[in-house]
This record gives sequence, structure tokens and C-alpha cells, in this order.
Amino acid sequence: MKRLFSITQLMALVLAAVTVLHAQESRTTDTAKRQTRITVGGDAIVQAQPDTAILTVAVVTQAKSAIEAQQQNATKTEAVVRALKAAAGTGAEVKTSGYSLQPMRVYRENQPPTITGYEARNTVTLTTSELAKLGNVIDAVGQAGANDITGISFTLRQDRPARDRALQEATEEAISKAKVMAQALGGRVVMIAEVQEEGFQRPPQPVYQAEAFMAKRDTSTPIEVGSLDVTSRVQLVAIVEMNP
Repeated sequence: MKRLFSITQLMALVLAAVTVLHAQESRTTDTAKRQTRITVGGDAIVQAQPDTAILTVAVVTQAKSAIEAQQQNATKTEAVVRALKAAAGTGAEVKTSGYSLQPMRVYRENQPPTITGYEARNTVTLTTSELAKLGNVIDAVGQAGANDITGISFTLRQDRPARDRALQEATEEAISKAKVMAQALGGRVVMIAEVQEEGFQRPPQPVYQAEAFMAKRDTSTPIEVGSLDVTSRVQLVAIVEMNP
């Protein structure tokens, strides 16, 4: 009798365990059936004021001989650099970004090219955060002898605040989309399963052309800095629990 009772108890325990496992599997299956995953993206564009300007100027000289073109160029470039540094201030970065000396050739039909002289070009680049001084800088280098100003570009060196704000707004937009989609499906977002930044675009650099700078003016050259667009995009995967 005792052995029979023990077997009966054992079978009861096994049956209870099977019942619990079955119930758990059933709940898991029901949960899986009631959940779905959706993938959404979010975009954001944040405007920011540029904090750095890059100005490129050049001194171009021409002469019959190479040495004459070089010497003339050296004298004029020295004057331009002095004027550039004086107008831009001590915090600006001034560096030589290019130098070339090339023969000037005349081409005639059925004849070899003839060298008529030489052209020397010395290019200097200014990088500065003193954007308000740009008009005076352009006037100063023009008066000092710079005869080729290729333009100004603006950029954002300290871009972390703008990047963070764009990333936050892009993420918020993606979450908002996920909630709208979940509601349309008759459910709700219960968890963000995955999120990643798809890309960040540095602001384009608006360029001001040389023609506007080289024109003669009675007043200081006006410079309008404007603003830059910082863009961010994120993609996230949300878990949506469907209403029964």
C-alpha cells in the first residue's frame, strides 16, 4: 500500500508539472501572438550659426622671366600677409596653402608653343572665428595687393550642441511615429528593442564668390554670415503589444 501511494503521489506531481509547463507555453505563445515589431525612422534639421570663416586669397604676378615673376610675387605677398594678420587679429590662423610658377604659352597652328613669360601664384588661407572682421579683412588684403580672392566659406567647429539637439529631435520623431503606427494597429508601444543613428551630415559651407569681393566699393565690404543646417537621422525598432 505504501509503495502504491508513493507511485500515485509521483504521478500527481508529474501531472502538475506538465500542467504548469503547458500553461507557461500557452502564455508565451499568446504573448508572442499579441506582439509585433515595427521599424521607423526619424529625421531632424537644426539651424546653427557658423563660428568659423575660411578666406582664401592669392597674389598673382606675371613677368618676362621666372625670377622677375617670383620676386614681384614675394614682395606683394609679404604685404598682403602683413595686412591680413593686422586686420584679422592675433587669434586668426594664416598659412600658405599653395604656390605655383608656370610658363605662359602662346599656341599657334602648326607651330610649337612659345613661352611669352611666367606667372607666379601664392595662395594664403585665413581661418578665423572673428566673423565680424571679415569685411575689413577683405578690404585690407585688396588694398595690399591681393588680386585673386576665391571666396569665403563658413563652417561650424563647435558642432556638438547642434548635433545633440538634432539627434534628440530625430529620436523623438521616430518614437512619435512608432506610437502613431501602434495606435493605428490597435496596440501600444511597450519597448524600444533597437535604435541606431543612421547618419549625421555636417553643415554645407556657403561660399561667397570672388566677383563680389573684387568689385570696387566706397564702403566696407558687407558680409552676411547666415545660418547652417545640421541634420540627423535615426532608425529604431519598437515592440508593439496588440490589444486582445
